[in-house]
Amino acid sequence: MLRGMDLFDDSAATESAPPVLSVSELNRMARRALESQLPLLWVEGEVSNFTRAASGHWYFAIKDASAQVRCVMFRGRNQFAGFTPANGDRVEVRALPSLYEARGEFQLGVEQIRRAGAGRLYEAYLRLKAKLEAEGLFDAAKKRPLPRLPRRLGIVTSPQAAALHDVLTALARRMPGLPVFIYPTPVQGAGAGAQIAAAIRAAGARAECDVLLVCRGGGSLEDLWAFNDEAVARAIAASPIPVVSGVGHETDFTLADFAADLRAPTPTAAAELASPLREDLLRALDRHAQRLRQHFERRLHAGMQQLDYLARRLAHPAEQLRRRQDALAQYARRLAGARQLRLARETARLEALGRRLVSPAHLLQRHGIQIDALAMRQRRAMAGALAHRQLGLARFASSLAHLNPENVLARGYSIVQRADGRVVQDAATLAAGDALDLRFRHGRAQVKVESTDS
Repeated sequence: MLRGMDLFDDSAATESAPPVLSVSELNRMARRALESQLPLLWVEGEVSNFTRAASGHWYFAIKDASAQVRCVMFRGRNQFAGFTPANGDRVEVRALPSLYEARGEFQLGVEQIRRAGAGRLYEAYLRLKAKLEAEGLFDAAKKRPLPRLPRRLGIVTSPQAAALHDVLTALARRMPGLPVFIYPTPVQGAGAGAQIAAAIRAAGARAECDVLLVCRGGGSLEDLWAFNDEAVARAIAASPIPVVSGVGHETDFTLADFAADLRAPTPTAAAELASPLREDLLRALDRHAQRLRQHFERRLHAGMQQLDYLARRLAHPAEQLRRRQDALAQYARRLAGARQLRLARETARLEALGRRLVSPAHLLQRHGIQIDALAMRQRRAMAGALAHRQLGLARFASSLAHLNPENVLARGYSIVQRADGRVVQDAATLAAGDALDLRFRHGRAQVKVESTDS
């Protein structure tokens, strides 16, 4: 009985059972399975239990009516979020589902976060931007320069907006005497886009100002949505007055910014771009006044010097006549001297040419001597070449005579050939009875082989 039970010992059970995992190995396998099966995705929910760690990482949960999930957003990612979520905020997160191995907790590794609904608004914003851009509404070639010294300034904004106070404060500091026209309009809420567009068109129709500021303070994408209205962008592009857009903060971009002739990062910056600085104008005026004084002083000094010069040149007519006569006499002397010098120079040149002149007979004689010398050189060269060629020909004839088979036959030798004309060089190739042709110096003979001795 005991021997029969050996068939079910522990070793056999161990071989058939699955391996035992540690908790760490199990969590690691679960994490890898999650990350491989679930892609990077967007999740919407309400923020709760938000905590910012000393390291800068964010830890929080997002929940709905039925469930919640823990989230972590590391500092390298959350520094680009643009806002810090608070408990109760509805957000959308782009995250990778994973498992925190140390605790075995399911969590989302957040790559990007935005306020709930902002994603749909942003997609609508991108579609409208692409449409208007394709129409050429944002073409840089259509942008107009702002007047350097505007006489009147217009502002399209809400009278209750803090942006209006910032703009007026900046204008009072930079250019206190600049007239300002305000075209009031709501900048947020239902129908605000249409009213902003109407205010822009009214400013253009009334033509009361040289530059128009369209401005509003910072806010969320929903707060600034009126400035992404298509009617507002088209009204800015069609405005006969150059438009400066100062909507939101430096990181906020609206369609009004793209349609405007110039975009400012803030309302205060829009006021600074549209208005000159009084101190700069005063300094420029001082510089121009100084340059004008210097110019008149230089003109005055030049005029005084010219007057002194003309006074020194002023003389009695008789004195002027005497000076002219002296000058005329001096010119006459110089002309006579130049004539004599020219005559002497030409005479010397003529004598030199006469010395160089040679008679034609002398030239013919000299050329005849040269021709005779060349003819003699030619004859000598031809005779030498002929002798050299004859000597070479004799050498070739001697070499040819040594190679002539007739000369060999003359010394008593003969040529043995088969009937087909092949020359016999080895007796071993012959057999008794072979017909051969013997060639001598004089004549030929046909013989038959009786025997061979090789």
